[in-house]
Amino acid sequence: MALNPMHQFEVYKIGPEINFGNINLSFTNASLFMLISATLVLSLLFFGTKKKSLIPSKIQLITEMSYTFVAKMINDTVGSNAKAFFPFIFTLFMFVLFCNMVGMLPYSFTVTSHIIVTFMLAAIVFVGVTIIGFVKHGIKYLELFVPKGVPIVLLPLIIIIEIISYLSRPVSLSVRLFANMMAGHTMLKVFGGFVISLGLLGGWLPLGFSVALTGLELLVAFLQAYVFAILTCIYLNDALNLHH
Repeated sequence: MALNPMHQFEVYKIGPEINFGNINLSFTNASLFMLISATLVLSLLFFGTKKKSLIPSKIQLITEMSYTFVAKMINDTVGSNAKAFFPFIFTLFMFVLFCNMVGMLPYSFTVTSHIIVTFMLAAIVFVGVTIIGFVKHGIKYLELFVPKGVPIVLLPLIIIIEIISYLSRPVSLSVRLFANMMAGHTMLKVFGGFVISLGLLGGWLPLGFSVALTGLELLVAFLQAYVFAILTCIYLNDALNLHH
């Protein structure tokens, strides 16, 4: 079972079972690592801003770079009128990033490798952006589904395509993150199994692949957090500026 590459994605209960009607609210390993990731983010921000100095410490530098990175992302994709949404985008980016990175540690659990977690994050983004669009523009927000310059004869087909594309946003957003994290960790587990099964003499090649894949997976962990955040910014831009 230890060599089963899918065993690492198993969700199991920690502590007593808690049921609320037909809903199981038991604390699981997924809950634990989400809590760990959130705690690490809060700790970084707390200690990074506790003692500010002209010559920043390493933790202060990381905090300031994170802040600047997300602020620039929002400004470049949405504009200065989206400053009010910085806390949400920053929280989303840091949470996904730390969930991805914590999942790279030995004997840890990758929360973002489960579609239910990534879909709920994507659903929050989708519902929130849709509400913002209707609050800001009212019924005029529906113009998002009617591109300018489209011939009248093609308009019904284009509207249907635009609606399907809009409704598929939470699916594509969640599947992209989930699939990349799950595939990468599965490959790491497979090559790790080859190293164990081939032994000291024959395991050097798969060990080399494992080291290279680990480096690649660290890059993917960051890129997927970035992609999740920047797509959120793009959707927010549609809601605020009604580009169509």
